[in-house]
Amino acid sequence: MRKLLISFMVLILISSCAGEGSGKTKVIVFHAGSLSVPLKQMERKYEELNPGIDIQLEGAGSVACARKITDLNRKCDIMASADYRVIDEMLIPDYTDINIKFASNSMAIAYTENSSRYDEINADNWYEILMDKDVIYGRSDPDSDPCGYRSVMTMKLADKYYKRKDITESLTSKDQNMIRPKEVDLVALLETGVLDYFFIYKSVALQHNFDFVDLPEEIDLSNPELNELYSTVSVDILGKKPGEYIKMTGGEMVYGVSLLNDAPQREEAIKFLKFFLGKEGRDIIEANGQDVFDMADGIPESL
Repeated sequence: MRKLLISFMVLILISSCAGEGSGKTKVIVFHAGSLSVPLKQMERKYEELNPGIDIQLEGAGSVACARKITDLNRKCDIMASADYRVIDEMLIPDYTDINIKFASNSMAIAYTENSSRYDEINADNWYEILMDKDVIYGRSDPDSDPCGYRSVMTMKLADKYYKRKDITESLTSKDQNMIRPKEVDLVALLETGVLDYFFIYKSVALQHNFDFVDLPEEIDLSNPELNELYSTVSVDILGKKPGEYIKMTGGEMVYGVSLLNDAPQREEAIKFLKFFLGKEGRDIIEANGQDVFDMADGIPESL
């Protein structure tokens, strides 16, 4: 019996260490939470094509991803951000000199058939319903996640669009206990009925089959032709150092991806980045609800 127990324990140890001794090359990717679904699909496809590679994905708010690199000295090969400006502001030039714009998105408000007043909400009255004291809504943290500061930008643009003065003030002061580090942290809260609504990217609402309010383009940050209007609002977020702030100005949503200067597996990371930006990767991103950019002139010669 004792020999049997020892053998069983050895088997457990071997299983737990299998990843360590697999001999696979690990490519570490820090990424925006809104890219979780397409990146998991890319990971599966790429590892099928390259059995010796282990793509390790670590999702968080894009600002939080950057702080892992700048504040915590965490090593990664690639960072994919929901806002290319996070890379510009926080990683260039000390940590990378590459920032490739690859996709866009738009803001929406997700809900389900269990949401309070779901049968009333539309693009004209959404803010009144979210202000209702009996309705609970969520958003992500502006200091951690671009979706968080874009949610506040949407509110500020809504004040202008609907000719109101109370939308931003009312909504930012309401339901503060429902603010989470990244927008996808709110998905389960909506699915379980803890939330009635939350601010989210349209692509994530589509991926999870949520109903959503398709907001006017004047406030959803989707149209590059409206950048002049979007730029009339801004949100201050925590900067690189304590007490320092970065002003994030409204603009069309543009995602960015970067190869880190000290990428532990640089050559393999470049290969995965080529897959990410190539036809197969772009098809996956597009199938998950985002518009992808023409890569013809956007990829540095070094890649």
